[in-house]
Amino acid sequence: MSQVVQSRRLRAIDLAKAKAEGRKIISLTAYHAHTASILDAYCDFILVGDSLGMVMHGMESTLPVTLEMMILQAQAVMRGTSRALVVVDMPFGSYEASREQAFVNAARILKETGAGAIKMEGGARFAETVAFLTQRGVPVMGHIGLTPQSVNTMGGFKVQGRGPEAERQLLEDARAISEAGAFAIVLEGIVEPVARAIARSPDVTAPTIGIGASVECDGQILVLEDMLGLSDRAPKFVKSFGSLRDHIDQAVRTYAEEVRSGRFPASEHTYQAR
Repeated sequence: MSQVVQSRRLRAIDLAKAKAEGRKIISLTAYHAHTASILDAYCDFILVGDSLGMVMHGMESTLPVTLEMMILQAQAVMRGTSRALVVVDMPFGSYEASREQAFVNAARILKETGAGAIKMEGGARFAETVAFLTQRGVPVMGHIGLTPQSVNTMGGFKVQGRGPEAERQLLEDARAISEAGAFAIVLEGIVEPVARAIARSPDVTAPTIGIGASVECDGQILVLEDMLGLSDRAPKFVKSFGSLRDHIDQAVRTYAEEVRSGRFPASEHTYQAR
């Protein structure tokens, strides 16, 4: 979406409108108020992803991330934004046990952060939970394909959709989640022909958001730190739109050199007696 003046935040329903009008949906992740404030003018939705465990805390996976961590960072993102829909990941262990557990934790996220929706991983096996939540007023974004919370059972961060059975299951996952009421579905790490087939399927009415999927998806999302060149290792599907790591390195190096040499702080950086 181009920058426009609007009187309210975007909502889940606005993504469906974008799909209907053929407008690409723009999204990035954010975990801080200051970065979220920059993204706010350009993104239709901002995802407070559980990827914060790896990006902010150096964890090996998203599994250790807690509900409290998600709520804290979502509060920060909400304070930095006024336009974009803010979607918050349900972390591992916060929704799998039962529909009731999922509702209690989703309601807590929405109440304590003011965010507009939650996202949960999983396909057809979680369709009943998606329906349970949406029927009770919780907007749900789905997430299928490479689901990082399942990294241990998947045997690592592996591309999904290779082979007829894998393709059939992904198509069924997307259809089931869409029919259950998900307002959008993230397709992650799925081979392009399968992602394209899902995006074009008449049985999948929810907008599709690609990340390592297909240009045919209704929108795209990337982890902000990956696309800015801040991550040590970015997945193949990431295009670097900046090289902030080099800029930060140079700025810190210059700062250190000026402190050591006594050039900083200079008189203009200190307070003088009247």
